[in-house]
Amino acid sequence: MTAEELAAYSARENHRRASPAMRAITGMPDPGAAIDWQVLALPGRRLPVRVHRPVRAPGAGGDDRATALPLVLHVHGGGFVGTAVQSDWVNSHLAARLPALVVSVEHRLLAPGTALSAAADDGWDALDHLVRHAADWGIDPARIAVFGESCGGLITALAAIRAERAGLRLRAQVLVNPLTDVTGTMFDHPSVTRHADSPTLTLPQLRLLERLAVPAGTDPRALSPLYAGDLSGLAPALVVVPTHDPLADHGRRYAERLRGAGTPARLTEYPEATHAFLSMPAVVPQAEAARAEITGFLRDALALPGGH
Repeated sequence: MTAEELAAYSARENHRRASPAMRAITGMPDPGAAIDWQVLALPGRRLPVRVHRPVRAPGAGGDDRATALPLVLHVHGGGFVGTAVQSDWVNSHLAARLPALVVSVEHRLLAPGTALSAAADDGWDALDHLVRHAADWGIDPARIAVFGESCGGLITALAAIRAERAGLRLRAQVLVNPLTDVTGTMFDHPSVTRHADSPTLTLPQLRLLERLAVPAGTDPRALSPLYAGDLSGLAPALVVVPTHDPLADHGRRYAERLRGAGTPARLTEYPEATHAFLSMPAVVPQAEAARAEITGFLRDALALPGGH
């Protein structure tokens, strides 16, 4: 693909993923959450975020924003294509059922001239901004979790590492079919070969992602959670792995590394599920079970009462 062809493909794909017709695959949002776009004013740029906020039942009375809510910062998948809209199903459910404020980062997509480091900065800068402006957003800064899928799982894992180094205490990190290795060993994991032609992620797509993510002169280890120097003291992790996924071993190895460093890590595998299954609840039955597990894990980590 030329740069122009990639830009056109990315624009078409994002338009498709955000279309009402895609709800037949990506699922209907929970009516217990209000969803809108907002913009974070970050140094040198404005970053769109998709905000999911719980709403009270009619006649319940009171002010929805009177009580500070936990924050779940979410990062969507799709390295060079993807939009926060594709994750409305799970994020609106979390907002309504935890309840929590769920903010999904519309990070910069990979493209010629826009490397993975830019998307990683978007994830961390959004988290840092929201915590520093917690009162303005109605956020309880003592109850923060992060949640990412695919390439967004890598961005989330890096944000969790940066949070620990910055002294920001997170309660939990949820990584769903995460990409964790963009070094020269990215393709050496057995699952990459075993599921190279999977229905939802293929080896050619991963090779394009690698080419865009780590251009010449970039240190890929700095962008690979699997090779982070110190993983101790991080927030407890839930790592969700669909078994029929080229990136399955990325998640498995990262969970092993977290445990080896003393960071609690629960690894859950969903048999026969494919990459990005959580974004396709209408066609992949395991998505419901994964959503329930993520909800329960976050509810416990954020010290929230039982759901409804």
